[in-house]
Amino acid sequence: MVLRLVLGAIYAAMGIGQLASLGEMPAVLGAYGLVHGAAATLLTMSLIVGELVCGVWFLARPRSTAIAPVGVYTAVALVWSGLAVQAFVRGLTVVNCGCFGSYLAQRLGWFVLVQDALALLYAAVLLRGARRSRARPARHESTGDQTYDHGEAKARRR
Repeated sequence: MVLRLVLGAIYAAMGIGQLASLGEMPAVLGAYGLVHGAAATLLTMSLIVGELVCGVWFLARPRSTAIAPVGVYTAVALVWSGLAVQAFVRGLTVVNCGCFGSYLAQRLGWFVLVQDALALLYAAVLLRGARRSRARPARHESTGDQTYDHGEAKARRR
């Protein structure tokens, strides 16, 4: 639960920072050398929406066993990590990684790559936890007996 709260706060701040620097974000993403123009704008909007969705969800429902926000978090982490790794390998100079828009700018380097690796590690932990919670048998509220009810009890709790 604590991990979800921390990640929720970070991703909400990322989304807010990028939204506040919306006009600059396509150029920031263009510095990674993969997208420009309309594609950079589309990627910008996708990242912002993804970050805000999983950030707000993790903050509002940290005990939720839903896999959707975990999937969104994983997708966003994969995109940022992929952008960073390919730019680093190609030797591109990225002055602002763009994680928080034009705020808290960091030059692309080992520190950003380590942060991205940690984001992917957290994604794996969250995916594992979400899958394990789906595989666990649910308890009947009236008797306390464990049965496999194919998620019906979890649906009632959400």
